[in-house]
Amino acid sequence: MLGKVRPTRQTLRRAYQALVLVSVLALAPMTWAWLGSSPHRVAAEGDGWLGHVPETQAALVLGAGLYSGRPTPMLARRLDIAAELYHAGKIRALLLSGDNSRKEYDEPTAMRDYLRAKGVPGEVMVLDYAGFDTWDSCVRARKVFGAERVTVVTQEFHLPRAVTLCRTAGLEAFGVGDDSSRRWASTTYVYAARELFATAKAFADAMVLHSDPVYPGPREVSLTRILDQVGAPGA
Repeated sequence: MLGKVRPTRQTLRRAYQALVLVSVLALAPMTWAWLGSSPHRVAAEGDGWLGHVPETQAALVLGAGLYSGRPTPMLARRLDIAAELYHAGKIRALLLSGDNSRKEYDEPTAMRDYLRAKGVPGEVMVLDYAGFDTWDSCVRARKVFGAERVTVVTQEFHLPRAVTLCRTAGLEAFGVGDDSSRRWASTTYVYAARELFATAKAFADAMVLHSDPVYPGPREVSLTRILDQVGAPGA
């Protein structure tokens, strides 16, 4: 009976080196996102968080799904934070970026209607119907809507990727995130795990492929008109 063939020390060393390399490559995009956003984000929790948020031109609120035509709980929380920023005078306008790829699915309009109920005037809101992913939303905010300084509003687990992508797209971006683990722990952990893959794609789009948005134009002037008004923070 033949004995089992044991791998040589050299084979084991190469396998270990390959494993280390794969691990480094997998974690590199996450490191890029965390380091790129670290000085530029805050959690919207506890007393005094608003004091850490600079005044900017607009809140860039990223879509997070609809349920029966209304914002999901996570999206509703993003919109609550955006309303707080507006009422505190931290922003003058709101750019609501979401998916309207199907007639029956309209994130930006649902976001606007929710914010109106929170006392945010319709005339300070701009709707981006082609915010199909975070990179598209950031690039379109800069190139289509002419934004320069924004406060990105999302969940904490998404904040490093969102802020870093917006800054890579040429925006001076600060991020405010909801600590969703306090309310929806299991859902948050699932989404946080998915960030590993989403950030790898984001790194490729932003740093390697320099991908264009699905809809790169035409240029919109609605946000610029709001920001041209006297007294617009960050203008």
